[in-house]
Parts: sequence; structure tokens; C-alpha cells
Amino acid sequence: MRRVSRLSQVAVAVAALALAASACGKTSSESAGDDEGGTSGSGVSKNYKGKGIGLAYDIGGKGDQSFNDAAYAGFAKARKDFKIGGRDMEPSDGESAADKVQRLEQLAAKGYNPVIGIGYIYAPAVQAAAKKFPKTTFGIVDDASVKADNVADLVFHEEQSSYLAGVAAAKVTKVKHVGFIGGVDNNLIHKFEAGFVQGVHSVDPKIKIEKRYLTEKAEDGGFSSPDKGESAASGQIEDGADVIYHAAGLSGQGVIQEAGSKKVWAIGVDSDQYQQKPLAKYKDYILGSALKDVGGAVYDLTKSVVEGKPMAGEQRYDLKSGRVGFADTNPKYQAMKDAVAAVEKAKKDIVSGKVTVKTVP
Repeated sequence: MRRVSRLSQVAVAVAALALAASACGKTSSESAGDDEGGTSGSGVSKNYKGKGIGLAYDIGGKGDQSFNDAAYAGFAKARKDFKIGGRDMEPSDGESAADKVQRLEQLAAKGYNPVIGIGYIYAPAVQAAAKKFPKTTFGIVDDASVKADNVADLVFHEEQSSYLAGVAAAKVTKVKHVGFIGGVDNNLIHKFEAGFVQGVHSVDPKIKIEKRYLTEKAEDGGFSSPDKGESAASGQIEDGADVIYHAAGLSGQGVIQEAGSKKVWAIGVDSDQYQQKPLAKYKDYILGSALKDVGGAVYDLTKSVVEGKPMAGEQRYDLKSGRVGFADTNPKYQAMKDAVAAVEKAKKDIVSGKVTVKTVP
């Protein structure tokens, strides 16, 4: 049985919709469309007075086959299920903090509710916009620092899914040498590294782990530069790694392409990257993906607003909730029964509390 099928029904539906996102993704310089239709449909609560859902993408924008596409999938599913309108907006290269505030305030001023910032980089903007529009519900993904009655902090136990990725990597490496590539050297991506390293060493503490961060700051392209990912992966492969796990957003495309071209395993992140059409050429070498159901969180928040009971405060998703996990849809991986069993056992141990995953390397 495919382990990804054990994620929540919303997560599975969202993962399917992510395929459409990857096929029609726009660059960060393109403007978003504005669709106001659908709010009078039969699936909408009479208590809902909004225009639809407003979504502001993180660095890399729609079409990254990872973090932003997962968010778009939740956006699309929510619009379809609740028959509401929506507008999704792209970031601009080199934009300022004021640009992010303006983007969120623009969505709120036009009546979109909820308005969701995808990525921790929106924290100051959400704080400012939420204060100016107290009747609008705001959401922010990957940050728990924004405290307001009309804000939901949508955060994840990324270290848990990364631990599963580490167990899988340790089980399939033939040379006892694996790699981790993080997009930006910050506390969030450190959680991915910490979980991965712990998972690898839970199987065999003698396995060598290469570690590389692409940039120190997000604005330097760590999450949006496939060429940087490709270069980092090339270096790790030359050093001997035969499995590479990335937590690098759009840059991860370069990691996967390089791994595939060199015929070594890559592990994706956030979305089920084996299923992504733009990566189809390399999918035979995508071992699996550490899932982070950003789309499910977007959907949850929208549902709460539409139903008149908006979520607020910290909403933390973990393995037990089904909002993080390990997608193992590659048939080649499925044939590795020892690895599959080890990952499933690791999952049960985390959920039961037998294993606590570290959040810092």
C-alpha cells in the first residue's frame, strides 16, 4: 500500500491539484489574475460575506513544484469546494517589505477573506495588515510570531517528515554517504536538516552526511535558483553521496535534475515531487518526498472562515494530524520493502512519542 494514501483526504486531493499548479505556474514577475466569481454558490455558508480567498506567494512563486504549488493546490481546492472567488499574487524580484504589506492590504481592501501570506517572510506584513483590517482573517505559513485575534499562524513539524526522509535515505544508500541541501541558512531550514540527520543516524550512525546551504539570506536566491541547487548537488555527488535530500524550494529543481542526470537518488520536499510533470524526466530517481501539507493548512483556514468560525492563533501540524509525512509513490521505492517498513515504523514511533525529533542540528 502506498504510504502517501495514509495522509488525510484533503492532503491527497491537494496533492493532485498541485499537478495543475506546476503545469501553469507563472514567473515571479507576472501579475496574478482576479477572479471574483462563485461566492453565491450553494456550497457557501450564508454567514460568509467575503469575496473569496486571497493568497500571496513566497519567493519562487507558483510553478516551483514544491512549497508555493502546495499552497496553490489548497487555494484551488477551497475555491472549488466552497464555490468562492479568489486571487493569488506573485512576489516581485528584489521587492521591499513595504511591497508585501501593500500586497496583503490590497487583497483585504478588495474583500478577500481569508488573506494568507505563504512563507515566514510575510510575518511583518501580516502583522501590519491584520491591524489595519481587524475584520479580515489573515494566515501566515511557517511563522508563529504574529499574535493577533484575527491571525492564524500555520506552522509544521517539518523535522518529523525530514526524519522519515533520513530513514529512507539511510536504507537505500549503497555507499553509506548521503547529502542535505538547504535553500537558506535559517532556523526553519535547520529543522529540516536536524530531522534528516537524526533519521539517517537512527539507522546507521556511521553514515556520512554532506550538508550545504545555498545562501545566507532568502533574497540572495536560496529558494529560487535551480542553478545553485544543481551546483550544490553536483559537488555532493562528486564527493560520493548517492542520496540527496533538498529543502530548497524552486532551487530544488536543480538538485533533482542533477541527481537524475547522475543516476543517484533525490528526495523532494513539501509536495510529492515524483508526481510533478516538469520533473517527469528525472522521476525514476526521485526516491520520495518529505511532505508538508501547506495546501491542507490553506484549505483548513479557508473552511473555518467560510463556516463563520475563523481559526486564530498557532495551528501546528504534525505526523499525527496527517499534515506532514513521506510520499513514496515511486514504484522503485515501493519495491524496497526493508526501506518502506523502516519508514513506517519510524512514523509510528514518532506518533506514539517513542521517538522525539530534534528541531536544531
